[in-house]
Amino acid sequence: MDNLTAKTPCDGLLPLTFGSVTLSEEDAGAIHSISPFKGKQKALSEALKAAHGMAYPSANRATGKAGARAIWFGPAHAMLIGPSPDATLTENAAIVDQSDAWAVVRLEGADVEDVLARVVPVDLRKANFKRGHSARTLLFHMTASITRVGENTFQIMVFRSMAETLVHDLKRAMEGIAARG
Repeated sequence: MDNLTAKTPCDGLLPLTFGSVTLSEEDAGAIHSISPFKGKQKALSEALKAAHGMAYPSANRATGKAGARAIWFGPAHAMLIGPSPDATLTENAAIVDQSDAWAVVRLEGADVEDVLARVVPVDLRKANFKRGHSARTLLFHMTASITRVGENTFQIMVFRSMAETLVHDLKRAMEGIAARG
């Protein structure tokens, strides 16, 4: 019988540091998509506050904090990251476990905005994209969720199958920025 071992999406690829920027894998915990039933978004938000201490996020925003965060993922769609959803949420939303479907990384450092500017077509500078802002956008040629979680820190999510490509693309951008300086 083979001895199977579970691996994280970025196993053996991270962490990496070039210049002032570090890319590391995050253990996000449970990841569940939450889609409110028609007319139930307000009730879902109240249930989410009661159960997990955060509101349902508005468009292009995230609520909560490290270890328990809700991230907007599109119209009538968010991801609950960290805790397993409380059973009361199912009264107002369809909930699907997607824990194994995503690679979650943390990109941080003084030059993080310059690194992302090389691979993302969205202006992620602090003046426009503050803590708690989130975007579903392209990262080079793949779809990603990018959320500012700190002054110089971003959480990035891509499909698990794209983890190696994500690391490759960010590594090249990090090397380019580090070489400037």
